[in-house]
Amino acid sequence: MIDLQTGDFLDRSIDKLLIPSERVAHVQIGNNLEHTLLVLTKTGYTGIPVLDAQYKLHGLITTPLILDAIMGIERIEFEKLDKIAVEDVMNKDIPILNVHDSVRKGLKLLINLPFICAVNDQGYFEGLLTRSAVLKQLNHIIYKKV
Repeated sequence: MIDLQTGDFLDRSIDKLLIPSERVAHVQIGNNLEHTLLVLTKTGYTGIPVLDAQYKLHGLITTPLILDAIMGIERIEFEKLDKIAVEDVMNKDIPILNVHDSVRKGLKLLINLPFICAVNDQGYFEGLLTRSAVLKQLNHIIYKKV
């Protein structure tokens, strides 16, 4: 049995496992929900980061949050999409990792989420730590040592 506690995998920094920010679909503060829904639909993702013009992270927007915002009593009110700003609907209370945080810390957060946003010391968005990336690396370590 491989003892991951004695290895350095769990204690190393997440920075090498990140999908870099320039490869991550996102929307900006001020974008409306119509644009946001288009980005989500085109990329096939259900959630993406919300950044400001300087690339600072402000929250996450998801398809369910958008649908909830335009859900009327008797119908979905699609005409609201271009009138509502993403910052009025986004989730601001999200887990965030620092690029210097350990894989161990990231793994705890990834148990219930498919990805976690990572920022640098100044709060600028650096990328995503995905559950898939951690599992791929873990799989590589396990089968390399067996």
